[in-house]
Amino acid sequence: MITTNNITKKYGDFTAIDNLSFNVNEGEILCLLGANGAGKSTIINILLNFTLSTSGIAEINKLDVIKNPIKTKEFLTYIPENLMLYPTLSAVENLDYFTKLSGKKFDQQQLQNYLSEAGLEKAAHNNRVNTFSKGMRQKVGIALAIAKESKVLLLDEPTSGLDPKSSNEFISLLKKMKDDGVAYLSTAQHSSSNFAPRASPSAPKALLDGLFFVKLVLYTSFICPHSEITSIILVHFTILSIVKS
Repeated sequence: MITTNNITKKYGDFTAIDNLSFNVNEGEILCLLGANGAGKSTIINILLNFTLSTSGIAEINKLDVIKNPIKTKEFLTYIPENLMLYPTLSAVENLDYFTKLSGKKFDQQQLQNYLSEAGLEKAAHNNRVNTFSKGMRQKVGIALAIAKESKVLLLDEPTSGLDPKSSNEFISLLKKMKDDGVAYLSTAQHSSSNFAPRASPSAPKALLDGLFFVKLVLYTSFICPHSEITSIILVHFTILSIVKS
């Protein structure tokens, strides 16, 4: 569903991304983990066709994002670190507006069902978004992905600033959509305490300096049941130890 083939991005003499290739198939989650300036958001922006790569090809559902800038967006939902919704509109009104932009139309009950499926309490459905926490706004974004039947979800720092309970709830939502075949590409600045890196036996040893494919396993906790995230890329991130699978 998500493919990059030898993507390079240069800003003058500075190389932000160097010959990066990876695939994210249906039902897989791939995370880009690294510090600010490592190129994580640049990769997301290239896939969204917000930024042009210097060389290489990026594809969504086997379609070149440059040649098919509108069509590729029909298959995806993008949730940035700070999801921008209309603050004076309710959750239902925001969802109604953005689904109509994607060419879909739902009645009020359907919209509320999508919000409930995304984990937003029914009492909040008709409240203005400017009263919402970050976690509640993220759930509106997930509701949009569900309503659009998105096959690809691009997430930029999705759990940054969330408390542990909200973070675990968000991960549970991702697990459910993963099981439904959604492909995820996510970014993070540091390894969450919910995750333990393990070497992926099918991955190359390294794509470039400081870049590794590894597998993430979600710790079992009283809040969030055990689940497995298929893979992660570590960008310019020092791995103190990698446990062999």
